[in-house]
Amino acid sequence: MHAHRRAARPLTGVLALTLPALLASCVADHPRTAPTDGADPVPVQVDAARDELAGLAAAAQDRHFTATYAFAPPGGPSRTLTWTSANDGGWRVDVPGWGRGGTVDVSLAGTSDGLFQCALPSTARVLPAGCVRLGDTDDAVPRRLDPRVQHPFTDWLEVLTDREAPLAVSPATPPAGVTGRCYAVDSTAASMNAPLDVGVYCFGEDGTPLAVRAAFGSLTLTGRPGPAPATVELAAAVTEGEPVDRDGTP
Repeated sequence: MHAHRRAARPLTGVLALTLPALLASCVADHPRTAPTDGADPVPVQVDAARDELAGLAAAAQDRHFTATYAFAPPGGPSRTLTWTSANDGGWRVDVPGWGRGGTVDVSLAGTSDGLFQCALPSTARVLPAGCVRLGDTDDAVPRRLDPRVQHPFTDWLEVLTDREAPLAVSPATPPAGVTGRCYAVDSTAASMNAPLDVGVYCFGEDGTPLAVRAAFGSLTLTGRPGPAPATVELAAAVTEGEPVDRDGTP
């Protein structure tokens, strides 16, 4: 019995010495895949695009100018709208042929006094021009009164600068005639209420919006932007009338 115990001790020592070596050999035979110097190019490109777009959108928030854009709504004739961003932060967009089924020109404006819609005279509306207050400056435009073309210049810029917003951003090919940086923007949220229209957004190096392709149609800058006014002037006096509906009356 004593001899057997003396023989077991060396065997235990041998196992203690050889087991780590065997494990090391196994690891050496099956090395882990070493990380590459660069990550997958697509995620890096997409992440860089998100940063670039956020920077351009932030610059756009600081841009104040007057410009005209070619507006092509889905299934409708193209027209020219005018965008004004004043130095005091107010804004105004004039949209020909938007109200009452495309027969009335409207102007939407946000100033320190509130949010306004103005109806302009046309062949289908012989009444004089008049503006109606829709609410406070930060209020949302009711859906039936919303031409949506103002959003790429106003609240959607805030979404594009927010890195926490549920968006997927990637570089996009500029539309014909557009010289700038363009990005395809998609929503990653499961909700149907996306924070903005998915589509393509294009900006100049100084943050000037050059083109947008979204659910409301397309906007493309025409000509060079002009200087911004100190403040926005409404298209007419404010009245107690009713706003012009897109499809209905008055």
